[in-house]
Amino acid sequence: MAPENSNTEEVVVGEEVGRVRLITLNRPRQLNVISSQVVSLVAGFLEKWEKDDDAHLIIIKAVGRAFSAGGDLKMFYAGKTDDSCLEVVYRMYWLCYHIHTYKKTAVALVNGIAMGGGAAMAVPLKFTVVTEKTIFAVPEATIGLHTDCSFSYILPRLPGHLGEYLALTGARLNGKEMIAIGLATHFVPSEKLDELEKRLVSLNSGDEVAIKAVIEEFSLEVQPDEESIVHKLSIINKCFGEESVEEIIKSFEAEASREGNAWIASVLKGLKRSSPTGLKITLRSIREGRKQTLSECLKKEFRLTMNQLRSVISGDVYEGIRALNIDKDNSPKWNPASLNEVSSEKVDRVFQPFEAELELNIPPEGDAYRWSGKYENSVYPTLKGKQ
Repeated sequence: MAPENSNTEEVVVGEEVGRVRLITLNRPRQLNVISSQVVSLVAGFLEKWEKDDDAHLIIIKAVGRAFSAGGDLKMFYAGKTDDSCLEVVYRMYWLCYHIHTYKKTAVALVNGIAMGGGAAMAVPLKFTVVTEKTIFAVPEATIGLHTDCSFSYILPRLPGHLGEYLALTGARLNGKEMIAIGLATHFVPSEKLDELEKRLVSLNSGDEVAIKAVIEEFSLEVQPDEESIVHKLSIINKCFGEESVEEIIKSFEAEASREGNAWIASVLKGLKRSSPTGLKITLRSIREGRKQTLSECLKKEFRLTMNQLRSVISGDVYEGIRALNIDKDNSPKWNPASLNEVSSEKVDRVFQPFEAELELNIPPEGDAYRWSGKYENSVYPTLKGKQ
């Protein structure tokens, strides 16, 4: 169901049809990456419709072969010498909180790539519909960042140590695998997606039971393929439950030599090519996330992102973006270059809490505070250019 007023200039299209509201990510050539404008528009629609008594059901979808490939890395690279990306980072984490706690029934139709912050706009919803074209990944650690946008909260709640595995390796999952581990609720063949959308719109209701019944009319019972990573959980738990990145790699190497474990070689190769700093920060963040609330995870992730964008202990995030997205030579020169050079003292620095006024301002509980704590009401606009 294409937006009636689809405009190639609009990066996000919002529609109101009866009691149904639709958000369409509309940057197909850019794989619907998340820019400052995208965050502001999505947040604006969600806030407006949560307060609208006539809005009962929200549908989030996208145009093209990607739902969203995550944050706009070129935007971050362009802002590497100042804090120009601070606003979009603040707004994105603040938005993640509201997506997780959204009060209206919401459905994501995920037919394509959903990575990092893009997946964060779909996975937390009441209904997350995936297809045979869906590809999920959280590849941030591989480019020197950390697993962000609420995934330090989501991933530790997956079976066993699968969260650590996905965060450290950037491994991709398909729609069937997402269903199996609880990252999605329903699998619908892509050719049925438009019809499903039309049925949801014609239902004109936010009743969860009725919506679930409609989705189930179109959904299939699916199982992961025989060679899926989901069937290798015993090895993953054994290796990725180790205390440190170094011990994880050592344990994984030992498993690679065993018969039937040929799949490990390529995963190990990618793991060893990743940013040592990104890996260490990511592992600690995921481990802390096991015991943290959503708010605590988001505040922590905000600190980590800002400290990494400010190159507090390493400029790896920019080197990773350069190698993968700018020069595309796929040969990043990490600094430090080895895991043993990334000391626990260095990692501690990026986890240190900010002064109270500089923390991400997650709204306290209660309707009276809902949608409070916005960037423009924080101290940050007055600090632009002074950091």
